[in-house]
Amino acid sequence: MSNKKPRNAPTGEAANLQTYSGADIADWRPEDSTFWAAKGKAIATRNLWISIPNLLVGFAVWLMWGIVTVQMLNLGFPFAPAELFTLTAIAGLMGATFRIPASFFIRLSGGRNTIFLTSTLLIIPAVLTGFALQDQSTPLWVFQLCAFLSGIGGGNFACSMSNITGFYPKSQQGTALGLNAGLGNFGVTTMQILIPLAMTAAVFGTFGGESMTLIKDSGWILGKITAGTATYIQNAGFIWAAVLVPLVIAAWFGMNNLMPLSPNYGGTLAAFAKIIYLWVLTAIIGLVGLYLYLPAPTGLGLLNMWVALPLIIVATVVLMKLAAFGEMKANIDKQYAIFRNKHTWSMTALYIVTFGSFIGFSMALPLSITVIFGFQHVVDPVTGLMTHTLKNPNAPSALTYAWIGPLVGALIRPLGGWVSDKVGGSIVTQVISAVMVFASAAVGYVMLLAYKSATPEEYFLIFMVLFVVLFAASGIGNGSTFRTIGVIFDRQQAGPVLGWTSAVGAYGSFIAPVVIGQQIKAGTPEVAMYGFAIFYAVCLVLNWWFYLRAGSEIKNP
Repeated sequence: MSNKKPRNAPTGEAANLQTYSGADIADWRPEDSTFWAAKGKAIATRNLWISIPNLLVGFAVWLMWGIVTVQMLNLGFPFAPAELFTLTAIAGLMGATFRIPASFFIRLSGGRNTIFLTSTLLIIPAVLTGFALQDQSTPLWVFQLCAFLSGIGGGNFACSMSNITGFYPKSQQGTALGLNAGLGNFGVTTMQILIPLAMTAAVFGTFGGESMTLIKDSGWILGKITAGTATYIQNAGFIWAAVLVPLVIAAWFGMNNLMPLSPNYGGTLAAFAKIIYLWVLTAIIGLVGLYLYLPAPTGLGLLNMWVALPLIIVATVVLMKLAAFGEMKANIDKQYAIFRNKHTWSMTALYIVTFGSFIGFSMALPLSITVIFGFQHVVDPVTGLMTHTLKNPNAPSALTYAWIGPLVGALIRPLGGWVSDKVGGSIVTQVISAVMVFASAAVGYVMLLAYKSATPEEYFLIFMVLFVVLFAASGIGNGSTFRTIGVIFDRQQAGPVLGWTSAVGAYGSFIAPVVIGQQIKAGTPEVAMYGFAIFYAVCLVLNWWFYLRAGSEIKNP
């Protein structure tokens, strides 16, 4: 441990900050144009471009179960679809819940320390998943454990965004955060493309294990993979472990801890201990919540989604505060001040519109394509009731098309940040909210038509175009909400607010598939999209009231 100050450090607060390693920076003044041009920009840029691929892989590991479970069915793993659903549910729920403590990791532990450890921990579920998938007799609980741990990848978004916001001046935060989140979210599409490709070859030789044979047709972005093809499903896990090794090395040697944002973090080992401690507490809450929510035999099935999620969120926030001690308690108390600010809650709702929609539709789109367009919807001549069981020979493949929306949403996000830096985040949010009201209602109407048609593929093109519009609008809106948070909150609170809003928004990965799936089961898929349109309209009014009307407390612009 060293008390040495950086050479040429200014007097005042920065001069009194203790450093613990060569990765620590005590003198950080991004709003000082001279400092920024001389050295700040280069340091920030290096940290950003190491952060992005680490976040990308975090998304890929978190969301890989949507592809893995489909392929498990195609290979004949002995699990019912309802049992495999628990894997996506567990990963989605824990990815969002792990974001709550991750929102506060940067102040508690430092940016370099946090990104290195949270990315390194992802190697565990990646390797475990690879080994579990080598054998079809692996019990369900092992896969559930893998899905649970893969939620760490979802949690990483909160600390990654909280870290990057501290490196940039307010005038450039929209662009920087848009790049970090947008290219990080590209992990969704990367996963959807890379996993089916990696499964086609013995990439890891004898270490990777033997192949299995498809018993049902599969596919990827270039078309169909026919039954009988040798498949290495275990590569879905191993591929990410291989990618993570160089990324965590880069994080350790190339990233920095900004001491003005992470004062008195206590050294590297203390930083790691605090992260693991808070994640263990969160894992306990997640286990209890999942046990109460999931149906038998996995859980008790006592709570519905709308009860279980708020209880898990509140329990996590309360337990973190009660279990903190020493310097960690003081730091958490300072950061919990965000919950007394009304703008934390308004921005949380707006972030659900943007990121919640992006991640939720990313999870729900394959299901929607498969169920709505994969079957002919005809009236049974005997009962007079509409049936949805006759396979549609002209059905589009979900794995061939589902990646397009997430790709557009991720790639366009930096544009949203850049435009917001120029014209104001709230104006951009207002425009995209209006677009999403229209597009969501229109998708619902197209779903209604397709789900009552014997030839639903006739509506597929307009369905996909409207969903791409939704993804594009949500991607642009992600950038605009980041920019607005940077304007509203000071540098100490902006990071935790970004982390908190991203945590709540991430529950969209769990909510959207469940809501759409329930409405499809009820025969009214359009109702889900109409409900989303109403929510977007409410948030459009909320954004105008707080940030655009003439008498608003904060005009942005």
